[in-house]
Amino acid sequence: MRTHFNAFIRSIASGAEGRLYAALELISAQGTAINTTIAALAAVAGDSLAVRNTGTTNPGKILQIWADVQTAGTLRLRSPKFHDNVQGIRIATIASDANPLLPWGIGQPIYPNDVVAFELAGSATAGDIEYVSALLYYPELPGAAFRGITREQLKQRAMNVFTVENTIATGTGGGWTGPEAINVEFDQFHAGGLYALVGYKVSAECASIGWRGADTANMRVGGPGIETEPELTADWFGRLSDAFALPLIPVFSAENKGGILIDALQDENGTDVAVTSFFVELRP
Repeated sequence: MRTHFNAFIRSIASGAEGRLYAALELISAQGTAINTTIAALAAVAGDSLAVRNTGTTNPGKILQIWADVQTAGTLRLRSPKFHDNVQGIRIATIASDANPLLPWGIGQPIYPNDVVAFELAGSATAGDIEYVSALLYYPELPGAAFRGITREQLKQRAMNVFTVENTIATGTGGGWTGPEAINVEFDQFHAGGLYALVGYKVSAECASIGWRGADTANMRVGGPGIETEPELTADWFGRLSDAFALPLIPVFSAENKGGILIDALQDENGTDVAVTSFFVELRP
């Protein structure tokens, strides 16, 4: 009886918004004056490079990775669980270019409790902070409940395009900084409304932009801070959902607006970032 009940609950969750216990998570690692020899990075404060313990045989995936570096070099992600633990995923980087680096729609499987090595060769200039970010998806993570929809569901339920602006004061110490509630500067959300976050636009380069709140199981979701390609970031979550055929467009409830936080990952230059979040108001 319990088996049938669980299957019933799963069918409801997967057919509506998201999947039962699914999770989307943005994590990052950083280094300072790394130099031209590949070296290990440390997790950004509040993040972890250890794969979450899903307790299932259904592995998660790294959906996409990107780097924000000040000198062209090389990034590398390694694990004994990857193809090999010598070079793993090794990609040349471009200075001031945080574009996504993996092929769309494939992803790299990750396994419970594994620790992925984030490594980078970059700037040797004193004080230069550089980053590698990765967006992870867990199809089953007990206790999580990411609220997401597909592009098709978005089209069926779309009512209005709605934009919200936030200016993130990043500081010069690196790491995730400047968090503020999504409604601090613009608060025109409709009471009781549901809003799909399709993408965003940034005014200045940064490593990553993140959103988190009750609707993301308080896990950060987000993407690269590319200021030169608004056509990519404006449809960031829509593109992800299409590529992986998964409900990856986050949905937020207006009732949670005071607890929906947006922040940025910036280097030592501390350039503030104005973020425009592209929402679509949904029919119930």
